[in-house]
Amino acid sequence: MINQIKQIIENLNGYGFSVLVLVLGVLEFSFGLYKKRWNTNEKWVDIACFTIPKLVVKPLVAYYSLLVLPAILPTLKNTFDWVPFLWGCAIIAVADDLTQYWYHRLHHQVPWLWRFHRTHHSASYMGMAMASRQNIIYTLFFSQTYLTAALVYLGLGIPAIVVKGIKGTITTLAHSSIPWDKPFYQYKILHPLAWILERTISTPATHHAHHAATTDDGVGYYKGNFGNMFFWWDIIFGTAHISRQYPKAYGISHYEGDQWYAQLAWPLFKSKVPGSELAADGPMVKDDVPLQPHQLYRPDIAAQPDAEQVDATFQLQPVKA
Repeated sequence: MINQIKQIIENLNGYGFSVLVLVLGVLEFSFGLYKKRWNTNEKWVDIACFTIPKLVVKPLVAYYSLLVLPAILPTLKNTFDWVPFLWGCAIIAVADDLTQYWYHRLHHQVPWLWRFHRTHHSASYMGMAMASRQNIIYTLFFSQTYLTAALVYLGLGIPAIVVKGIKGTITTLAHSSIPWDKPFYQYKILHPLAWILERTISTPATHHAHHAATTDDGVGYYKGNFGNMFFWWDIIFGTAHISRQYPKAYGISHYEGDQWYAQLAWPLFKSKVPGSELAADGPMVKDDVPLQPHQLYRPDIAAQPDAEQVDATFQLQPVKA
């Protein structure tokens, strides 16, 4: 029975998530939501960051799981296989997502770590195409990846599969350029659900704010909103900003199109853009610059929704986001 359940879940996790990504991709391109901002260089950045880590990081994690863990924890295999399914899901979800929250937050607040995460924020658009846009070293040291692998080795394999599918769906939808959460803010009858939703998981409004190019408009907030699957980490640790609006500009205000290979594998490869944070002689953290009119993006969804605005901002003093 357990094996049958596992097979069903694995199929849903594989095919179901793939279908979701395909549908989102078709919708985003059909509606022209990238607005010609996905040029050749940006395509290469997104494609390289999506494919190469899967060819490098996944085999390394598999090696860690199959060889390293049995060598260092030989007597602990399947130690947690007695844990009930729902408790196993809870353990995996909290361990994986809380670890990623702090990993993500540190890369915004510790100056020398920022450049490893900068690639994810350089895109001037939001969408499925850039959801996996990460420096390969940032991806390689994902602490939650190895923690989850260890928990799977200890016997929480089926819960890990379920949580992976749920988290992948939530994070993909949060990065999507389709503002699926907008009706929750527009219709008063849905406001109670909106209040719960936006404080529980990442939504386009809260996560898009994290990818905004500026914080001057009261909507963008790259100094917080670090949560990936669960937004409640930001509520708990005082890094939340909820405005129920969408930024007019995304990315990094001083971004000038660093080469795809520099964004994929800095510091192994350096940018040829003078003054870039990824250049050989570039600054560790570069100051923002005022946005120009051509940098504004998607004014159609940036307008305030016809609903009571909520601002749950908790101040911190990060170095950079």
